[in-house]
Amino acid sequence: MKPLTEARLLAMPEADYMSASQVDFFRGRLKLQREELLANVTESVGQLRGDSDAVADPADRATLEEEHALEMRVRDRERKLLRKIEAALARIEDGSFGFCLETGEPIGLPRLLARPHAEFGIEAQERHEKRERVHG
Repeated sequence: MKPLTEARLLAMPEADYMSASQVDFFRGRLKLQREELLANVTESVGQLRGDSDAVADPADRATLEEEHALEMRVRDRERKLLRKIEAALARIEDGSFGFCLETGEPIGLPRLLARPHAEFGIEAQERHEKRERVHG
């Protein structure tokens, strides 16, 4: 059997939603994202250590510190994404992957292709984000 592609995934009947082949497709995609993030972390740590040489010029030091701060913000976002990926992989194992945590409705293949770690359907996500904005 041919490997499942995005086009073949989207062409599958609705009755096949979260079938074994679809779950395997998303498991592979999530594991690949996790590996890429972990590789980025390793690369960043090496880069930050290599840049730590003493810089005499105050302007150069400020530039270097700003680059480090930016790198740390990016890594923090990736750390949060890694947690979401791990949670999605856990949902695959418990059988709840692909279904909204709030409503229990299917999240939908297009949304999962865009964000395989999605926890909510679009409407539930919008409500969740609105509550976050209102309540901080």
